[in-house]
Amino acid sequence: VMPDGRSIYLLAEGRLVNLASAEGHPSEVMDMSFANQFQGMMMLAKQGKDLAVDVHEVPKELDQKVASIKLETLDLRIDKLTVEQEAYLNSWEEGT
Repeated sequence: VMPDGRSIYLLAEGRLVNLASAEGHPSEVMDMSFANQFQGMMMLAKQGKDLAVDVHEVPKELDQKVASIKLETLDLRIDKLTVEQEAYLNSWEEGT
């Protein structure tokens, strides 16, 4: 109880509730998330001085690199998109 009478209810011993009291994100998702964050930091370390002050997305190439490495660790391979499939994916606009 705080001096002004308000109470604080501590859940999951103060840890992240979704990780300590529920399933949270599985490690298979988290490792890819951390890998993407690391790749983004590496890009910033190398190219940060050349980037405008703004919010930047992780480049598709870095995201695909992380996905490829993950698939490789699972001994999985995926097909490459055909030109027609790429065109179809790129034809969609936000909200459709």
